Amino acid sequence: MQRLVECVPNFSEGRRPEVIEAIVAAIAAVPGVRVLDVQSDADHNRSVVTFVGEPEAALEGAFQGARRAAELIDMNQHRGAHPRMGATDVIPFVPLRGVTMADCVALARRLGRRLGEELGIPVYLYEEAATRPERQNLADVRRGEYEGIRELIGADPAHAPDFGPAAMGSAGATAVGARPFLIAFNVYLTTGDVEVAKKIAKTVRHSSGGLRFVKALGLLVEGKAQVSMNLTDYRRTPIHVVVEMIRREAARYGVMVERSELVGMIPQEALLDAAIWYLQLDGFTPDQVLENRLFT
Repeated sequence: MQRLVECVPNFSEGRRPEVIEAIVAAIAAVPGVRVLDVQSDADHNRSVVTFVGEPEAALEGAFQGARRAAELIDMNQHRGAHPRMGATDVIPFVPLRGVTMADCVALARRLGRRLGEELGIPVYLYEEAATRPERQNLADVRRGEYEGIRELIGADPAHAPDFGPAAMGSAGATAVGARPFLIAFNVYLTTGDVEVAKKIAKTVRHSSGGLRFVKALGLLVEGKAQVSMNLTDYRRTPIHVVVEMIRREAARYGVMVERSELVGMIPQEALLDAAIWYLQLDGFTPDQVLENRLFT
């Protein structure tokens, strides 16, 4: 059985197609890597690449993508709605098949060391790969973003990187980690008032007392208020529960959900759970899905 790791690097570029294409080409050129998805957002000024491969191929693909991004992206010039601290902002490894979380932690630490030693990029380990508890949460690692971390990295021991120099160049810093499958999911509202999205995000996210396994920000994207989310455990907090809470909160402010948006990949199970709930399918089982029966 082929061992498979998913890697989902986020790059701080969403406006220059030629730069995004060059980074993706560097990843795809690694033998054994299969790029599954590329999504870019100009307002966020960010691109999310999803690829899979055996562990060694995934590590090399991530390194080559980060190397190319460091050459092409100058964080001193970067502006965007999404929080960021580096040209390659974050690189998570996710176990898919025949690979454990411990294997992905080891990959993250090996990659972090290479980025620090070979590219001179400060690296912070996060989530399951974190070396200290205060760095498990990506939002905590990235607080202050590029400009703030640049000022503190060499002056404050709390901001010392796990690998690489205690100084930031034009490529900034990178968070490297291991985590379970995450669903990146955005909901657009029928208003251009970003304060409404921020209030709803505060209600929904776990850190403010909302739903467990939900991280959320309120942003203005394409003139629309957006609730931008990461769902870190879709089995324990299903996607439809999140959408319904946003719908309810939006009604309090006299607005509605206009549409939603998936960033990257999603497990079939998460969509089936939502379909079962919304359609009220009593006694439904996955083997009632035609494709599941045909390809098993």
